[in-house]
Amino acid sequence: MDATDTKILMLLQEDASISIAELAQRVNLSQTPCWKRVQRLETTGVIQKRVALVDPEKVGLGLTVFVSIEIVDHSGQGLQQFADVVLAMPEVMEFYRMAGDVDYLLRVVVPDMGAYDAFYKRLIDAIPLKNVTSRFAMQRVKSTTAYALMPSIGR
Repeated sequence: MDATDTKILMLLQEDASISIAELAQRVNLSQTPCWKRVQRLETTGVIQKRVALVDPEKVGLGLTVFVSIEIVDHSGQGLQQFADVVLAMPEVMEFYRMAGDVDYLLRVVVPDMGAYDAFYKRLIDAIPLKNVTSRFAMQRVKSTTAYALMPSIGR
C-alpha cells in the first residue's frame, strides 16, 4: 500500500458511495487506475465490504451495553462453544477475546432494558459463565468506523 491507496481508503471510509470519477479526482488519478486500485484493495481484503451506517436510536435500538464476561471453561472446546453461542446472537455488535482480568468483551445493542434482560437470560442459560458484568452507555460521545490511517512514506 502506498500513499495513494491510503488516501483512497480515507475517502472511502468517509463516504463509500463516492463515485470513481470523484474519488479519482480527489487522489489525482485517472478513473481506470483509481478503479483498479479500489478493486485490488477489495480483492486483497483491505476493503472488507461497503455498508450503510444506521443511527441505532432512529431504528429503535437506544440501549448500548458493554458486557465483560469471564468464562468457566478455557479449553479450546470451551472457547469455541462460547464463541458459537455469542456469534448466534444478533444483538452482539462487537465481540472481542481479551487479555487481562476478563475473557471477553461484547458490545450489545438492544431497544431497552427489557430486551437486554431477555438477552442476558439467553446468554447465561446457554453456557456456564463465571462472571458477567454489564455497563450501560448513557451517551454516545463518539462513534466511528473510520480508522486513522497515516499516509505511508517510502512504501
